[in-house]
Amino acid sequence: MSASRTPSAFEMLREQYALRLPASLDELTGPAAGTVDLPLHVAWSGRRSYGLGQPRSRMSLYRTVLAEGQRQDLITFLDRGLLIAQWPVLRTLISRPLRDAWENRFPELPTDKATAAA
Repeated sequence: MSASRTPSAFEMLREQYALRLPASLDELTGPAAGTVDLPLHVAWSGRRSYGLGQPRSRMSLYRTVLAEGQRQDLITFLDRGLLIAQWPVLRTLISRPLRDAWENRFPELPTDKATAAA
């Protein structure tokens, strides 16, 4: 007798996030400076403009794009270097299914807070 296990909500969310991920962090070619204005389908509630020179604003942008963006949004609005630099702190500000999807696909993302950028 074989019982088929239903995936948990966590596993289903992690899979949904994983389907949107780029093949490589090198695909993340978004801006590293200036101001970013997100489209309505990404920032559908509240703030849409973010200054990359301001750490809190930059962190908020990355949280929003990671949680709400589709694959092309990730590629367009995220910068590989900034993502890696911010990841040790950023990973504590996003949901566990989202964090797991990114860390399972990209082991190069640092998880040590000591390596975090300001």
